[in-house]
Amino acid sequence: MAPDSLKRYDTELTTPDLVILEMEAESREDASAQLAKRLFDSGRVTDLDGFLRHVNAREHQLATGLPGGIGLPHARSDYVKETSIAVGITKFGHSLDFGAMDGPATVILLIATPAGSFSEHLEVLATLARSLSKENFRESLRRAHDAEVIAELINSTLVFFDH
Repeated sequence: MAPDSLKRYDTELTTPDLVILEMEAESREDASAQLAKRLFDSGRVTDLDGFLRHVNAREHQLATGLPGGIGLPHARSDYVKETSIAVGITKFGHSLDFGAMDGPATVILLIATPAGSFSEHLEVLATLARSLSKENFRESLRRAHDAEVIAELINSTLVFFDH
């Protein structure tokens, strides 16, 4: 097993202050901006505008909507200090088009990884996508109504470095 795959995070991937409950956004760009601001405010992103340019460039390459009402905007960026995930749960009745075939998203997870962390970026994306493909996991996120519970759900699904 490669040493890279045994890595453990010094800090959690997400924390309650990186979760937005009752999110209202005008567009997927607005949702990404709100979530990126949380990453910037926490010191995990060093340049908000620069990071958002990377997120939006990635979004224009390929839609990041997943089945089941999930938006998964993501970017590797020089402006990211540590791999992090900001989470938005839309206000009841609100949803955002992230290009998924089955309709708009009500759960948005913005994944930010440092520019050089290619394998880690793919591993986080793949692991999250696997968890998000399970309806009970998606419903747990939607029904939590508590930032601490949501952060714990995300962090616990991503404890994959100790295999």
